Parts: sequence; C-alpha cells; structure tokens
Amino acid sequence: MLKIKKGDTVKVLSGNDKGKTGEVLEVLPKTQKVLVKGVNQKTKHVKARRQGDESGIIVSEFPIHASKLNVVCPKCGKPTRIGFEMDKENKVRVCKKCGTKIK
Repeated sequence: MLKIKKGDTVKVLSGNDKGKTGEVLEVLPKTQKVLVKGVNQKTKHVKARRQGDESGIIVSEFPIHASKLNVVCPKCGKPTRIGFEMDKENKVRVCKKCGTKIK
C-alpha cells in the first residue's frame, strides 16, 4: 500500500530531479511507482504515421519510484513522512512533523 495519493504535492528526495516538487498525476500501486507533473521528463522522437500527422520531439513524464518521494505537508510546507490515525471510524493520514491531518 502506498501512502501517496493522486493530487498530493510531493518532493523528490534523490536522483536527477532531486529537490523538485510537483503534483501527483497517477499512482501505479503494482509497480510502486508514481507519475509526477514536471519530474522525470524524457524526450521521445515521434515519426508521422499518416499523412497529416505531425512528427517531432515530444517531452513527457515517466513514473518514478515512490521511495524517492515525500509528501509535502499543506500546513508546515515541509516534506514529511506520513502516519495513520483513526478518526472515529475512518483511517486518516497524518503529518509526522506537525501532526495535522492530510486529506
């Protein structure tokens, strides 16, 4: 189970994009990878398949492993680990640094 959800703001901890922040576009739980906007971008050369199609260089995001990411707390604004607490009957994600609930 991943503690990162779609729509979270995350910060990259290691790799070529270390220090960058971005919004989570998609979560792939089977491979434990996450697609983040503006992170791990690669170029792909595309050839026109039919007449009228455009060819060129397309830049797109590729998934990055979830262990290289930390969720940025909306209250304190720092990258933090995520904990869980029971709120009546619901399981809620909690910031480990300041203790606020993360939706």
